[in-house]
Amino acid sequence: MTAPVFVVDSLSGAAPGAVVTLDGPEGRHAVSVKRLQPGEDIVLTDGQGQGAAGTVLATEGKDRLTIEVHACPAEPEPTPRITVVQALPKGDRGELAVETMTETGVDAVVPWAAARCITQWKGERGAKSLAKWRSTAREAGKQSRRLRFPEVAEAATTKQVTALLADADFAAVLHEEGAEPLATAELPSQGSIVLVVGPEGGVSPQELEAFAAAGAKPYRLGRSVLRTSTAGTAATALLLGRTGRWS
Repeated sequence: MTAPVFVVDSLSGAAPGAVVTLDGPEGRHAVSVKRLQPGEDIVLTDGQGQGAAGTVLATEGKDRLTIEVHACPAEPEPTPRITVVQALPKGDRGELAVETMTETGVDAVVPWAAARCITQWKGERGAKSLAKWRSTAREAGKQSRRLRFPEVAEAATTKQVTALLADADFAAVLHEEGAEPLATAELPSQGSIVLVVGPEGGVSPQELEAFAAAGAKPYRLGRSVLRTSTAGTAATALLLGRTGRWS
């Protein structure tokens, strides 16, 4: 079984042979929930690609471990970078989408307030929802043993999404009426890929027109129509395989 991952603010001073301390909420989780014991393996990460792999030397109280570092692995910037623009789903399906996309390997998620979204992020509710998405990405990153967690951006308008698509090396809108399957699209080996996942009610004609003007064609995933909370995960898996990032 691979070593569990815990997040720290900084890994400065971590080097092979060094002894570091894990405390606070992450230390409490390691000691009181995971019940790690001396001699067990552990990995620390800053969530931005840097890691420190080591062995637990000792535990103190309910929230403190000392760790001897054996290696400092790094997860480089991925290429091509995969960003999913995720329309705001109903209920907790947004967290489900972020969780599974993170576990699969997405690099960035952009919440999108599409015209046909039932859910709206406004004021305090919007801030809480964004915080939940970011917390979900962090926890899913730890669960999937990632050293580089996906960025969850501020909620974007259609105009902002259009600009993001225009800057991408490959841009696509997942749509059941797309003439071409995503599985056969010509993909870049470097740069950025941006996918748009629409809401339960679908992407509006006006949005499709704006995205097409920015260079984003509609593509279909397959014969079945996926929920908005699962389409991004399926598409991410397809792209990771096709671009060689899973090889």
